[in-house]
Formats: sequence, structure tokens, C-alpha cells
Amino acid sequence: MYDDDNMDDERSPIEALIERFENIKNGTGAGMLDEEDYERVIEYYFQHNNDTDALLACDIGRTYYPFSASILLLKAEILTQTQKYGQALKALDELEQYDQVNLGAVLLRADILLSQAKYENAATYLLRSSDNFEGSERIEILLELADVYDECEEYEEVYNTLKKVLQLDYRNDEALQKVSFWAEFTGKLEDSVALHTRLTEEDPYSTLAWFNLGSAYQGLKQYENAVDAYEYCIAIDEKFEFAYRNLADAFMRLKQYDKALEVLQKHLEIGKPEDVIFEAMGYCWEKQKDFSRARHYYRQASKLSPDDDVIFYKIGETYAREHDWEKAVKSYSVALNINKENATYCMAIGNCLMEMNATNDALLCYLNAVRLKPSVKVTWLALIRGLYAAGHYEEALTQIDVARGNCGDKADFDYLQAAVLFEMGKTKEALIQLENGLQDSVVKLKIFTQLNRDFIKRNAVAELIAKYKKK
Repeated sequence: MYDDDNMDDERSPIEALIERFENIKNGTGAGMLDEEDYERVIEYYFQHNNDTDALLACDIGRTYYPFSASILLLKAEILTQTQKYGQALKALDELEQYDQVNLGAVLLRADILLSQAKYENAATYLLRSSDNFEGSERIEILLELADVYDECEEYEEVYNTLKKVLQLDYRNDEALQKVSFWAEFTGKLEDSVALHTRLTEEDPYSTLAWFNLGSAYQGLKQYENAVDAYEYCIAIDEKFEFAYRNLADAFMRLKQYDKALEVLQKHLEIGKPEDVIFEAMGYCWEKQKDFSRARHYYRQASKLSPDDDVIFYKIGETYAREHDWEKAVKSYSVALNINKENATYCMAIGNCLMEMNATNDALLCYLNAVRLKPSVKVTWLALIRGLYAAGHYEEALTQIDVARGNCGDKADFDYLQAAVLFEMGKTKEALIQLENGLQDSVVKLKIFTQLNRDFIKRNAVAELIAKYKKK
């Protein structure tokens, strides 16, 4: 703050000023300092962590300038920094007698109330004080008020206050940057659409207003409208990276993967390479069943984020879609090595091993998945199907009972038990379990029929199914 390098032959101006003040303090000097000189002295001591002399300079300065709001405000700031809140508030009370509309005093009092965890008092005070100010000063108080409402967890008021700022200044960057988040957080997306539609009408070249409008439409799942808004945003500022990200996401939601890829490629051209961009490009190619290109971009993502297990799982998924089970296992295994507690990866490896006829190894993977997620139904379904496919019917029945104990009596387990019992030749018991499953959920019948299509060729089975399908 001070130009200490502006030196004369011996001393800098601030050093000369401090010496003059020290002489006045000690009673050895004559003359007076200007009000601004006292402010410089106070700030000098305060910045050099000499609170005692800083406060003394405040008191001496006030003997010469008793109505100085600036010296009183500095005193209150020093007392606040040293957590002497009571004394600071007294200084602010005195200041208000001379200057009732002082922005610095208002903000400092609010800070003190926040430091005392008096959030509602701070909010009430700022709201009341804002009526005494106009223009940029009122806006500054309202922005502070929005932060206080955040501390109070009055999140709708955060949004409403930011909206009020934009009604006063539709180009206020801070409010524009924050309001979109709070609109989504508080479920005010429709209101945000109306707000930002008005803002874009008032200022058609506001990139943030168009971006926020797109975000609101996107939150409402109105992706076509979101696309229009983001394209306006990019037309105004072709280097607005977040607009490209959101635009690509909107295209992906619309399943327009070619357009999404064009946007993502443009993002790569204007910004730094990022794992999320490469991963999104991989996703688009995967959706278009170009698994080789999908893997290329997933690998690009993995180079930037080598500890991201999900990316390696996605690479495994592309190999599995091509029935390249060995390579799929390798990719899934990398994912599992990074995240050893992921049951999904265990099941994926187990599924590949089943396709490779490595049944025992597959069952070990399924058992590990069950161990990791004993309350998740899909892990048990994978294990029981594996036991069924391997012909371990007695063990399958045992695990079905254990699964019910962990997950409850689900139709899925009734259908699996019926299939196992049919394979064991226990037709009457099997029909009972099949009917239990049909009573609970006809929709899940495919769990039963997918295990052995020959089951429905049995008259008793076909009649039972027909009976419940009619219902």
C-alpha cells in the first residue's frame, strides 16, 4: 500500500511520517498531521501487526479530528481483527452519529455479527440498511446479504436476493455467476427461465444470461431450448468453455451424438485437454457402437486420470459388447485393482469368466461381490445364476435362502428357485415357487424363462403363466 521504495537521501515518506507521529506521541514535536496522515500512520502500524500503536494513533488522531468517520472506522476494523467485538461495535455506534450512511461501517457491523454467529441479526441488519443506499453501494450490501443467507441456510432467500441484485443491475457479473446454481439448488428453475429471458431481452449480448437460461432449461429437461440458449452464448463468445460442455451434454440427452462430438471437439480446440471431455467423446462413440474409437478416447481420459477406475470399467464394457472376453477381463481387473471394494466390477469379471467357461473362477468373483454388497439384490442374482449355470443346484437353493435373509422375499428369488427345482425334478415345489413369483410380479417372469426356454413348453407352466398374464 505504501511506496516504501520512494526514498529520499535517508528516509522514505512513510518513515518520515512515522517519525513525526512518534514525536507528537512523545510530546517532543510541534505541528499537526493531516487527517489522511493519521489514516496512513494507523494503517502502517496495523499492517506491521502493531495493534497497540495503531489504536493509540486512532485515539490521538481523534483528539484533532473528533468527527472523523474514517479514523473511527479504522479503529473498529482493528478492534474487530483482534476480536474485541464489543469495543468495535461501540466505535461503530459512535461513527453512525456522524455518518449514518457509511458502507464500510455497515459491512463491518455485519461481519462482526457473523463472527458472533448472529446470522439472523446480520441478515435483518443488512436488509434494513440496504434501503438507505442506492446504486453500486446498495448492490454491494445485497451481495453481502446473499452470503449471510447462505450461512443461515435460508437458500431461497439467497436466490431471491441475487434476483433483486439483477433487477437493479442486469449486468452484475457476481450475481449472474451465482444465481444459476441457486436456482437449481432451490428448484426455482422455471422462475430462472423467466428471469433470464427478461435479462437476455434487456441485454442480448450477455453471455452469462444466455448460459444461465440454457442451464435452467437443461435442469427442466427442455433440451432443445437449452441448445438454442447455449448456441446464442457461443455465438457471442466462442471461447466460453462451460457453454460447450453443457451444449454437448444437451445434445447427448437428445441422443444427437454426432453434434455432441462436434461441440466436444471444438472444446478441445479452445481449452486444455480434460479427462471429462475425452470421456464424454468416448461415451458418444460407444453409443454409436464404434467401440474402437470409444476406447481411444477413454484411454486418452485414463492418461489424464490414471486413478479413475470408472474409465477402465467403461473400456471393459466396450470389449464385452464385442464379446472379447479376455480383454474385457483385463480392463475390469484394472478397475477392480484401483477400487477393490466395487461389487459391480467383481460381477463384470464373473460374467466374462462364465462366457469363457471358467466357472469356478467366476463363482469366486460372484462370492466376492456378495461379500462386498450383501444387501444388494443384483449381487445375489449373479451368484445364484452362476451356481445354476454350473449345475450346483443344492448350493443355489442354500444361497437363495441366504439372499432372502439379506434382501427380503423378492419375486426374483422365487423365479430362480422355481428354475432350480425344475432342474432337480421337483416339479410340484417348482410350480409353487413359480406361482409365488407370478403373484408378486408377472413383469419379472423373464428371470425364469431366460434360464431355460424349455420350461414354458411344459403344459403346467404354460397354463400357469397364461392364467396370470390374463389377470
